[in-house]
Order: sequence, then structure tokens, then C-alpha cells
Amino acid sequence: MNQPLAYVHPGAKIAKNVVIEPFTTIHNNVVIGDGTWIGSNVTIMEGARIGKNCNIFPGAVISAVPQDLKFGGEDSLAIIGDNCTIRECVTINRGTSASGQTVIGNNCLIMAAAHIAHDCVVGDNAIIVNGVLLGGHVIVGKHAVLGGLAAVHQFINIGDHAMVSGGSLIRKDVPPYTKAAKEPLSYVGINSVGLRRRGFATEKIREIQDIYRILYQKNYNTTQALGIIEAEMEATPERDEIIDFIRNSSRGIMKGYSGNY
Repeated sequence: MNQPLAYVHPGAKIAKNVVIEPFTTIHNNVVIGDGTWIGSNVTIMEGARIGKNCNIFPGAVISAVPQDLKFGGEDSLAIIGDNCTIRECVTINRGTSASGQTVIGNNCLIMAAAHIAHDCVVGDNAIIVNGVLLGGHVIVGKHAVLGGLAAVHQFINIGDHAMVSGGSLIRKDVPPYTKAAKEPLSYVGINSVGLRRRGFATEKIREIQDIYRILYQKNYNTTQALGIIEAEMEATPERDEIIDFIRNSSRGIMKGYSGNY
């Protein structure tokens, strides 16, 4: 807080033990939690709410106004949870009147040069790799991983524990627990390695695999597949999460299956 080469607006609320490196600018109406480190040449603009023990690397721009021609200057927020790492030159825009906020959960890693547009929601423990572009109103589930240079169309929903290959163009929703790759984006299996790392039992992983075999590998249409899953698979939180995700998808889910990825 005593860094003479940084500018901190008197209206900013900075907690204890925050380190602010030289040439950083912090605007009015900003809140930063205890123990956060902010590197050189970071710009934190009005409406930023940054949690505890975050690390924000040089060149990041947090809470800039949305790149949306409909934005009328309304008050809105960019909320970042605790224990997040935001690497070099990441840009996170604040929300519009549609939701009023862009939200990044706890324990997220957002790698260099990624862009998170207005009104996005990124779940806890998500990993956004270098150069990923999220359009407006995108939802990224908890523990999801988006590979480098992936580009996500606005209003897309990416489910919990999903993993998307680098360089992908994501035009359709990606259901939870899946891996997605190829062009056009296709189902290439479930994220079994990630699920094991997070403590999912072998029986639970097999259950999820069986659900997606019906959905993607048995030549049913989506409505038929969901009916069979409901009729033949035991009701579990994971089964119901998958069914609800697909039925509530406004853009439709990714199609196609490739077993050769």
C-alpha cells in the first residue's frame, strides 16, 4: 500500500497484507481482499471485487467496461473469488444490465492472454488456458478445463468437470464430465482422468460412461436417448445433472462422437 509508483484511488478498499507492485492503477469503487498480490502494470477498474490470496500478474486488466455496444454505462461488477491466479495480460470485463456482474469462482487459474467477456460465470477450480476467448454470457462449470486458444461463442454453457481441447471452436453446449475435441466439436469420451483425480469412484465413472454411450454411441436422437437413460439408469445426482443440463440447453449440445482422439 505504500508503493509510491502505483496509483490507488482514495475510494478503493484495500485489505491487510495486500502487495501492490509499481506502475499499477487501482480505480475508485474497488475492493481487494487480504493477502492478494498485484503485479506491475495491472489496471483494476471500477466495480472490481477481488477476494483473498489472489495473484494477479503484470498487464492484467480487471473490470473494464464491456465490449458490448448495448452497454450504457450502468453500474456493474467483476467479482473474483479467493485464491485465484490471473496471469499476464488477462482481461476480465464487468457485467452489463443483463446480469449486473461477471463472476469468477474460487481457486481458478486463468492463464496468460485469456479474455473473459461481460456477464460470464466461471465456476470454482476452473482452468482457463492461455489465449482462451469467452464471449458474453458464457457459463463455465466447476473443475472445467478449456485448452489453449479455445474460442467460446456467447451464451454457451460448459458443464462441470468437462475438458475441451485446445484450439476448439465451441458453438454448442458441452455436457458435464465429457471431453470435447475435433472440428466441429464432438464428444470424445468422458473426462475419466480428471474425475479420478477428484476422487470419483470407479463405479461412478462407469455409470457416467454408460450414460454417454447411450447418448452418443447408440444412434438415438437426443430425446430418445434421454428417455432411455431415465427409464433404464438408476436415479443419481450425476445422472440427473446430465439430464437437466441437456434439457435446459438453449443452444443445444455438441453432436457427434469420435473414438480416435
